[in-house]
Amino acid sequence: MGDILIVDDERDIRELISDILKDEGFTTRLAGTSDEAMAEMNSEPPSLMILDIWLKDSRMDGIDILKTVKRDNPDVPVIIISGHGNIEIAVAAIKQGAYDFIEKPFNIDQLMVVITRAMETSRLRRENSELRRKDVTTADMVGSSPAFRTLKSQLDKVTKSNGRVMLTGPAGAGKEIAARFIHANSDLAEGPFITVNSASIEPDRMEEVLFGRESTGRGIEPGLLEQAHGGLIYFDEIADMPLGTQSKILRVLTEQQFQRVGGADKVRVDLRVISSTTRNLSDEVEAGNFREELFHRLNVVPIDVPPLADRREDIPELAEHFIETFNKSQGLPLRSLSEEAIAMLQTMAWPGNVRQLKNVIERVLILGSEKGDIAAAEIPGEGRSEESDEGRVVLSGSLATLPLREARELFEREYLLTQINRFGGNISRTANFVGMERSALHRKLKSLNVVTSSRSGARVATIAEDAGEDA
Repeated sequence: MGDILIVDDERDIRELISDILKDEGFTTRLAGTSDEAMAEMNSEPPSLMILDIWLKDSRMDGIDILKTVKRDNPDVPVIIISGHGNIEIAVAAIKQGAYDFIEKPFNIDQLMVVITRAMETSRLRRENSELRRKDVTTADMVGSSPAFRTLKSQLDKVTKSNGRVMLTGPAGAGKEIAARFIHANSDLAEGPFITVNSASIEPDRMEEVLFGRESTGRGIEPGLLEQAHGGLIYFDEIADMPLGTQSKILRVLTEQQFQRVGGADKVRVDLRVISSTTRNLSDEVEAGNFREELFHRLNVVPIDVPPLADRREDIPELAEHFIETFNKSQGLPLRSLSEEAIAMLQTMAWPGNVRQLKNVIERVLILGSEKGDIAAAEIPGEGRSEESDEGRVVLSGSLATLPLREARELFEREYLLTQINRFGGNISRTANFVGMERSALHRKLKSLNVVTSSRSGARVATIAEDAGEDA
């Protein structure tokens, strides 16, 4: 049913309480001094603590133990018992976070009622916390392209350890989703997932937000590090963290403890750290903007999250996933994508990556029809070609100024680059779509100086470096 730690300097009382609780199906541990109590607490936090206020021959009294327990293990309910009970002691205990106060000699039935309620309250708090964590951003990894499979393979490997991970890649590529996937499939999955948005926190408030604060007027206000205890803390855009805070985070990683702003006590934390950045941190170190030692401590396992341009094969699957998600979360229409819409999405420019694709799908579902397939004309964005009222393709200004031969060559090159990348570098699928024999397509690509190379685990088409010399 639960593990209860009983702390009382009178052996007869703690053994009496233990016998009663064992009869009710609980397991118990006993401590007669503050040192014994803290040793038991540090070895394995109990489900509940019964704590005597007055402890003979101890370094700490019950209130001191209560403060320490609520600081380091805030989820453990504490019931205070005392033979010298008065209103002042009861108020002091409740202010420090005790669940309830019972005066000796206590009624056994009363004690059992308070224990049952405290355990139930603690259970509900844990369940609510878990529900809140599950209600935020999901950890669904969607895709099947070579670049995605490479990423997924790396993420699967790091879930088996508690090593620190550095996720790199452009904005919107899905770095936080990758971090949540690691957490959801790790041994710490039941613990909290706390995000630190380094770029959005004012530099002069960073330490207060991370470490929390203590003041006589407002008491203890836990920071994000304390909230992440027993789980994972995710430093988003770690390069934006102030240099002064970087040195303190380095100390936390080394010592696993810190002080709140305005406080004197050390707060112990046990957590995993994952960081992300869109910048080259080696360059930031070289420029003096990021501490080299912190970089090496965070960059134990570097993983690159590829841009959407390197995984265009995943776009139809991602779009369908977002349509289903918006249908469940917002009640938006559950529509399918037409072949033309899929082709449009796969050939568009995506500077905002997966986040931009998600926003485009949401906009289409909100503004579009309730029924029927999503047509290409419904897809917004500057990356698609425009058509005139007569159905003619409108040329860009640069293309319209070129002679026919050069314009045709430029069009063919861009068209084939787009199609090859759309099909993940697969020449056979590209040839089938554009209506050419594979051998003829190879000859055409060679004449246009288009080559394919491996990037992020996928084949990507680019223009050969010597294209300008051959043109």
